[in-house]
Amino acid sequence: MSIIQALLLGLVQGLTEFLPVSSSGHLALIEHLFQSTSQKGLLFEVLLHIGTLVAILAAFRQDLKKLFWESCKSVYDLWENIRTYFHNRNHQDAKRYKKIISNNYRKLFLLLFVTTVPTVIEGLWLENAAIQARGNLLAPATGFFLTGVLLLVVDFFPAGNKIPKDVGYGAALLIGIAQGFAVFPGVSRSGITIAACMLLGFNRKFAVKYSFLAAIPVIIGAGILECTRTSGFQIALETVGIYIIAAVLAGITGYICIKSMLMLVRKKRFCYFAVYCFVLGITCAVCSYIL
Repeated sequence: MSIIQALLLGLVQGLTEFLPVSSSGHLALIEHLFQSTSQKGLLFEVLLHIGTLVAILAAFRQDLKKLFWESCKSVYDLWENIRTYFHNRNHQDAKRYKKIISNNYRKLFLLLFVTTVPTVIEGLWLENAAIQARGNLLAPATGFFLTGVLLLVVDFFPAGNKIPKDVGYGAALLIGIAQGFAVFPGVSRSGITIAACMLLGFNRKFAVKYSFLAAIPVIIGAGILECTRTSGFQIALETVGIYIIAAVLAGITGYICIKSMLMLVRKKRFCYFAVYCFVLGITCAVCSYIL
């Protein structure tokens, strides 16, 4: 892979990972155009995942810091409640229990956990089908069309006002199931999760934030999975350097796109992304017969 190809893929990954236009669909199209080998594609995706992960961590560092500390406090309070239970049982006492879910960040942590579980199960279940789908551009074409339809629906759907305290765990489960389908190329992970959040009545800004935060365990899991596939490959030091530069570019552009999405969500602008997805879908469909 040349440095031009690597930089182009890194730029595309950073631009499309956090916009509702499917980074996997773009990468599938570009890889078909470049006729990239599968081994290089797999290793390259690992580093691109790292770049985009750093972008999320940087963009939401304050929220993640609060999530971390509040989750630790929740575990501590749970332990204290267990001790209280045995204390009351052994001493016939009525010592009060601590409230585990006492604020929005504690609730948000549990919601994200519930969302992650079905996504992981579904992703592993559909993994082989998704890998086969990457070999044919008709699959990402279908995914782009599906994403476009969802974005159009969301643009005309009335905005909700739910924040973490108002969201049920059943809704988090449904979002996780929807997110699992993003394993297929062309189906935008951010697009399908934002659409699910907003259809379930989330506040627009919170829907985007929830989508991005839910991406963290998915990106980490995908990177680990790709590492298990690429073990044993011999990669030249120069090639690794090119890959790292591309990953840095993906991280920088990804960070910019996250900030842009948080501003764009205040207005109904998803229809433009929908049109773009339809154009990409047509492009993939045409290329599937040409390439």
